[in-house]
Amino acid sequence: MESIEVLGLAAATLTTSAFVPQVYRAWRSRSTKDISLIMYLSFLVGTLLWLYYGLVQGSAAIVMANGVTGLLVVVMLVLKARYK
Repeated sequence: MESIEVLGLAAATLTTSAFVPQVYRAWRSRSTKDISLIMYLSFLVGTLLWLYYGLVQGSAAIVMANGVTGLLVVVMLVLKARYK
């Protein structure tokens, strides 16, 4: 694995894991009142576009980061719909 791909994987791990506390907090508190629906919807579209780009480019870092981030965003949107 190239060192630049390792750098990409490290960046992907940090940026993706940044969403985990927010998802956990919304799940535990059962409150998403302060979460912007428009922000998460637009973020999901951007994440899916990055995922597609990563697949086309063959970049494991981009694919993994955006696959996991997309999943976390979907979870947050489900929580948003459930705990209005």
